[in-house]
Amino acid sequence: MVMSSVAEQLHDAREAQKLSVQRIAELTNIKTEQIRALEEGNYNVFAAPLYVRGFVRNYASILNLNVGSIIAALDLELSQLEKFRERPSLVPRKRGPLDFLMYQLSKMSWRVSVPLILGILLLAFGIWSYRSLWKRTASDPLAKLGQGLYRYPPNSAREFLPLPTNAPP
Repeated sequence: MVMSSVAEQLHDAREAQKLSVQRIAELTNIKTEQIRALEEGNYNVFAAPLYVRGFVRNYASILNLNVGSIIAALDLELSQLEKFRERPSLVPRKRGPLDFLMYQLSKMSWRVSVPLILGILLLAFGIWSYRSLWKRTASDPLAKLGQGLYRYPPNSAREFLPLPTNAPP
């Protein structure tokens, strides 16, 4: 005897009890699209096998099916899908400095932290501004000016600008 898939068992049991998809959705608090996906065996629409198992367990218990055998058959079906073949690791992975920083940021009270951070930035800007102003006043502002634009004629000892040649004396 060939055992039918979990999707077929759920669909057949629902129809045998003359329940609509909408009624199952009301009883299980599962969306109708998800119930249809379960009955079609389309498990790829779900993010993780945990959701599929939970929905199938809930659905099978509403239909008074043998939940243990349904879950065992579901695990066999899910292991054949590439998306759900590998189970998530239960061993914690090594955490780096970015993980630590993000964890600390998630614990922060933003009502206190934002004004504190803004105050620290304002203080740092003030210190930076004061130091740059102090450095600027300590140096000669004309040091980088260079030579002037006007030059006296080479043979002239005048203190004034030369007069035009056609002007009367």
